[in-house]
Amino acid sequence: MKSGGQLVVDALECFGTERVFCVPGESYLPVLDALHDSDIATTVCRQEGGAAIMAEAWGKLTGEPGVCLVTRGPGAANASAGVHIASQDSTPMILLVGQIATGRRHREMFQEVDYQQFFGGMAKWVAEIESAERVPEMMSRAWHVATSGRPGPVVLALPEDTLQQVSDVTPLNVAVDSLSQTEIWPGADQLARLKTMIEQAEQPLVIVGGSRWTAEAVAQFTTFAERFGLPVACSFRRQMLFDHTHGHYVGDIGLGINPKLKARVQSSDLLLLVGARFSEIPSQDFELLNVPQPQCALVHVYPDAEELGKLYLPTLAINASPTALCSDLIKLNPTGEHNRADDINTLHQQYIEWSSLEHALPSTATMQTVMAHIIKTVPTDSILCNGAGNYASWVHRFYPFQQFGTQLAPTSGSMGYGLPAAIAAKLAHPDKTVLAFAGDGCFQMTMQEFGTAVEFGAAVIVLVIDNGMYGTIRMHQEQNFPGRVSATDLFSPDFAALAKSYGAFGATVENGQAFPVAFSAAIESRGPALLHIKVDPDALTPTLSLASMH
Repeated sequence: MKSGGQLVVDALECFGTERVFCVPGESYLPVLDALHDSDIATTVCRQEGGAAIMAEAWGKLTGEPGVCLVTRGPGAANASAGVHIASQDSTPMILLVGQIATGRRHREMFQEVDYQQFFGGMAKWVAEIESAERVPEMMSRAWHVATSGRPGPVVLALPEDTLQQVSDVTPLNVAVDSLSQTEIWPGADQLARLKTMIEQAEQPLVIVGGSRWTAEAVAQFTTFAERFGLPVACSFRRQMLFDHTHGHYVGDIGLGINPKLKARVQSSDLLLLVGARFSEIPSQDFELLNVPQPQCALVHVYPDAEELGKLYLPTLAINASPTALCSDLIKLNPTGEHNRADDINTLHQQYIEWSSLEHALPSTATMQTVMAHIIKTVPTDSILCNGAGNYASWVHRFYPFQQFGTQLAPTSGSMGYGLPAAIAAKLAHPDKTVLAFAGDGCFQMTMQEFGTAVEFGAAVIVLVIDNGMYGTIRMHQEQNFPGRVSATDLFSPDFAALAKSYGAFGATVENGQAFPVAFSAAIESRGPALLHIKVDPDALTPTLSLASMH
């Protein structure tokens, strides 16, 4: 006989869950009690939003569902930020929420929430486990729904009585290897047609994005692109999917796109879109491709059939995951020689020119030095994390990602993401350098999680880029309501002193010349560290000044 709480943890162990992220609550005490005797590591966070982001980042990094546990009502509401990220970023995640007893619903009990209504628009599946004997069934379904097709978040409500009940139901107990994702393979006729379309195209272009990739799949796709003479771009905040130093890489398609790359997308006669939905940001507000009929031949490869044809009508639709597709693409060989080498080289040189720090404004000298030093010194397997804000353009435009699994950034544009994501990354890969980029506004949304980093020994290096304002919003404000500053100035603490108050390393960087020494000291501290980088507020972006907008 086991309690519902024990059965929940048994299921997590069966899934091979290494770590859960939580903020404790009395509504799910039996689960916390079962975790006491489990080998699953429990990371206690400061706020449920941070815990959910850590779980989402874990899922994004590992491909396995990140698991978050929160209490009912306010706890679940706080965690919704991470659920929304997992939804728009197609990340496998399981959110377990404490719930009032089943027999007391619909009385507006203390912290009562209807989770199916609350999360129904952003989660793949939302359910409530009404008895202990159904825990193994529902937990198994949660894992499979979260990982199948287009991955995403699942929310399970755990009523107090369900967790306290005891049952003689057989606990979930299957080999972890049997819990592999349901794979979706391309058909032989589709591969043959794809090969013909590529060989007949004069100006093809590939855009890779989305989830369900692996390091092996990335390597296989690289070989395929070489064989068939294909230029490759990465979709918004998915730049780790192709080596930027490779001669076939032509840039990222997101915010602040290279105008020459934008023109090439529009002039291509064949666009191969693999794993990505090509939503608002990469599509440049749906202007790069005509909706619903693209102006060029479109091959769209996606693991969820419901997304194929949903927005763009593809010439060839392939319902397949990137991993399955790439394992078949590597078997293809071109019929003859392609003659696109000069074109690919031109596109790659345009990327190199666009990503040169020399294009940045003089007022951005501090950040130019910061990025130049990071590019020169950090290992290529370092993991770079960021939230949302103009500061992120320094990473997206100038940093040359070279390996899979080295980028954690929300395509949903959620502020506050960088620090919690970095903590999850460092706990998953303690031997790797993990950097969290954050603006002063972005950082203050989750900065309490720096305490989580210190408590659990996650030696992240946080770079807080402080311009004293909500910079992105100020930019749009100046564009739409010039000279009428309202609600975009920002008062901030001494961030370095905050880090020191936790017993961690903290330093203030007033100019670029001070950064290399401070960065070296942060690394040598061998613990969580924070560098408070003060920058000129005139520099809204690397290439746009506040003064130029007046």
